[in-house]
Amino acid sequence: MTPTNQFADLLTLMARLRSDCPWDHKQTNHSLIPYAIEETYELVEAIQSGDMEDIKGELGDVLLQVVFHAHLYNEQHQFDIGDVIYHLQEKLIRRHPHVFDKENLKTEADVKQRWDEIKAEENREKAKRGKPRRTLDAVKAGSALMQAQSLQNAANKVGFDWDVVSGAVDKLDEEIAELKAILPPDGHKPTPEQKRELEKELGDCYFALTNIARKLGIDSETAVLTTVHKFKSRFGFIEDALAKQGKTPETASLQEMDNLWDLAKVMEKGQA
Repeated sequence: MTPTNQFADLLTLMARLRSDCPWDHKQTNHSLIPYAIEETYELVEAIQSGDMEDIKGELGDVLLQVVFHAHLYNEQHQFDIGDVIYHLQEKLIRRHPHVFDKENLKTEADVKQRWDEIKAEENREKAKRGKPRRTLDAVKAGSALMQAQSLQNAANKVGFDWDVVSGAVDKLDEEIAELKAILPPDGHKPTPEQKRELEKELGDCYFALTNIARKLGIDSETAVLTTVHKFKSRFGFIEDALAKQGKTPETASLQEMDNLWDLAKVMEKGQA
């Protein structure tokens, strides 16, 4: 079998793998969950890096997850990839009346408001079929930072929020003070009970910092991922520079690595 750029051939390939590959054959929708999460994060990392080959490959890996899950549900006589595509198109058309029904929405804010109205109507329809939805039920699944930001957005819509960012900054200062108050002395490991309390206070600090980002219009997840990518790049510079000296991070001193770290920062500014 040779690769093509046809979607139908991808579906045929998936069926072949499911039939003939022992690993693919034993997978379930639940067993694939970690891979769906992992591939999504790897796509984000590739986008952050700007490497087009990596981005292309990771988009393919995400697409594989969609195709694989749909194939498994088709085996269970639930739905197939065609149903997934139809449902997606139906939802996009319904949520874009300004495009398909010629509603007069001229600004991005108008589009967002209409989108929220349509989502609210969809939620009311869901409530008729099951349990009523509460305000925070709209929180999206995702990482802790993504959920925190979604929670805060939902609370903001009903007025449970500071009017200005300084209120959120003051809250962060308050949470950091509470964390500092229970930190164990340097050189001492926290007890299990202290760890539980520290976890709560650290969580409060992350939540408060995420709220500041939200009020500034910054996505917390993207901000942290940018820093992760920056850290990896700078540490890679340190490793390369040490290698030229016949050293490794394990054999170099902390001072040497700190100096190279500062040099990496200077070079980044020169490239900006």
